[in-house]
Amino acid sequence: MKHRIVVLGAGYAGAITAGRLAKRLHRDDVEITLVNADPEFVERVRMHQLASGQELTPRPLRDMYAGSGVQVRVARVDAIDVDGKTVDLTDEHGAATLGYDSLVYALGSTVADYGTPGVAEHAHHVAGKQAALRLRKRLNELASGETVLVVGGGLTGIEAATEIAEARPDLRVAIAARGGVGDWLSDKAQHHLRRTFERFGITVHEHADVMRVAADGVVLASASAEGATPIHDSAHRIPAQLTVWTAGFAVHPIAAATTLEVSASGQIVVDGTLRSVSHPDVYAVGDAAFAMGVGGRPLRMGCATASPMAWHGADALAARLTGRKVPETPIGYASQCISLGRRDAIVQKVTPDDQPTSTVLTGRIAARVKELICSGAAWSVTHPTLGMPSRRRHLAAGAVAADLVAR
Repeated sequence: MKHRIVVLGAGYAGAITAGRLAKRLHRDDVEITLVNADPEFVERVRMHQLASGQELTPRPLRDMYAGSGVQVRVARVDAIDVDGKTVDLTDEHGAATLGYDSLVYALGSTVADYGTPGVAEHAHHVAGKQAALRLRKRLNELASGETVLVVGGGLTGIEAATEIAEARPDLRVAIAARGGVGDWLSDKAQHHLRRTFERFGITVHEHADVMRVAADGVVLASASAEGATPIHDSAHRIPAQLTVWTAGFAVHPIAAATTLEVSASGQIVVDGTLRSVSHPDVYAVGDAAFAMGVGGRPLRMGCATASPMAWHGADALAARLTGRKVPETPIGYASQCISLGRRDAIVQKVTPDDQPTSTVLTGRIAARVKELICSGAAWSVTHPTLGMPSRRRHLAAGAVAADLVAR
């Protein structure tokens, strides 16, 4: 009987994991099923481009994995029974249950509103394809001179604000952040970012604590002895015809509803091999995993960690199944890449524990580097049978059972 491996989610982490497992394990011994709600692979790092009106290349999952040994199942994940080793799904035929021997959880993340009133009702976001398309539709409805406010001063907020400003120079674009915008970058990178905002005419509101989103903008907080309280006078509001919420990401609640050990954020707590610390037959990769990187710091959500986590998790699972030495090396960082429209970018070199260095690329050269990285990531996902040499090994007799007993 074949060992059943189920991979949940076909974002960067899940899609790479499925393809890598197919190249590591002999198809006579394993059955790999990739479950995803969307029939296509979505380049999440390009959602701000999609929202601003650009078209992305369709990448059907079934075409990607044709001949690889990976079975693609288009379905929504409803629940997981990690003790009974089953996954409840809903597909075009209705409800179904899928059993597994090893599970890779890669359901990723979605937008986090942190309980802020009005976000769900009045704000748009770019955390997924359909959300980006809704934002694009709303942007097309705006008249010249109207205001778009992007809430959030991180990577996603900066990329969304600059992409919209470049695509729609007739609009007024603003960005608001609780702290500073891009303040974690080096001095050189921050200087270039400020100049770019000035070139695009983007208004920057820093140390602006958004307490509520309304149909006509946001309401800010005022610090007091009792804490932050919403202020309703016009001096503490930022008017906008469209608000884009990019203040953070949160994982889907499915894992937290199981008996898996999860962090306060709902991420699955994993060891150095991306395996669940509570259920050794479950691995978690990408945003869904609470994993420690170089320096003992939790890895942040993002594409920069999704790919190496996928490589690491797939190799660890394959090694255990084939009775080989399990790799256990902390994941580190190399750079942070931020697009500033289509012809500008910042490529900030960082230390393995994600601290900025003085080495920075900016402008058109950085834009080409960023595009090369994004295109390379997409190519590696969409060509799962190409790239690294295939070494499809047979499962070792008793290796899995012995490993679980040892646990």
